[in-house]
Amino acid sequence: MVTQSASDEYKAVQLLSLRRRLADDRILRLIPIILLIAVLAVLAASVPNFFTSRNIINVLVQASTLGLMAIGMTFVMISGGIDLSIPAIMALSAILGAMHLRDGGSIAVSCLIMLAVGGLLGAVNGFAVAYLKMIPFVVTLAMMTVATGTSIWITNSISVPVTNEALFDLVLDRSFLNIPRPVFITALVTILAVVIIRKHIFGRWLYAVGVNAKAARVSGVPTTRVIFGTYVISGFMAGLTAIVLAARLGSASANMGSDSIVLDIVSSCVVGGVSIYGGVGGPLGAVFGAILITVISNSMNMMQVSFFTSLIVKGIVIIAFVAFDSFRRR
Repeated sequence: MVTQSASDEYKAVQLLSLRRRLADDRILRLIPIILLIAVLAVLAASVPNFFTSRNIINVLVQASTLGLMAIGMTFVMISGGIDLSIPAIMALSAILGAMHLRDGGSIAVSCLIMLAVGGLLGAVNGFAVAYLKMIPFVVTLAMMTVATGTSIWITNSISVPVTNEALFDLVLDRSFLNIPRPVFITALVTILAVVIIRKHIFGRWLYAVGVNAKAARVSGVPTTRVIFGTYVISGFMAGLTAIVLAARLGSASANMGSDSIVLDIVSSCVVGGVSIYGGVGGPLGAVFGAILITVISNSMNMMQVSFFTSLIVKGIVIIAFVAFDSFRRR
């Protein structure tokens, strides 16, 4: 057991470290907003149809699902980990929930199935990383493979239709300013995540683990439980995304969890100021990053740029921001 003086000394050092990081991170937090404004200005001149109300709503809806998954990834990345299995878990959760609906099940139970499957698979990841001390990249890559294979196996590569009108009304209803409900769902989840990160003790523990896990453990922070919890949150967010996306697409399939979505999620987090080294970032920045990545993808699609070119652009964006993060930490 550490002495009180040692604990107080660590807390003082940790607080100073966090203050320095926050001071250095102010400009980084503004980058996604500045880039978004710059991209919108360019689009205003080069893509006249981009600013139609229909296209803007479409961008917000697409960004909402990406934002939900980016929030889950944010918790994991702040702790110093990575979760490559989010899209695959999302797809499997959606498939199992859609199968329940197809067989005459209720909406409530179907939604609970999606959330439970996501949380359970996230817990498996968390147990392997936190308690078995396995490498996050390897664990989540394996989970991605297992979830994708299971999705293809139980569906025979055929989409499971979602035709329940009540689910569409629940998830997709446009109740305010003609804006679909997924946008408001993402906004509410973002607010909740920000409160947890900034006000709850779990958030303070999370940053402490991300900055220095060994020092956090010595000071009494339950690092194992914190890391485990981040993967559970990530899986739960995948399940929530499954509900929204299954209703929006009207079906569920293994293709919902394509590998390219992982790139979009990581891009959203990195552009939004979440450090791949841990200890820096937040859900609000990740959501702004998701909007920016969605705007880039949507505009490139409207300009008839090939899908593979868009992947190159997103890859360059990740490399640039990782390089900037590395330079900033020196």
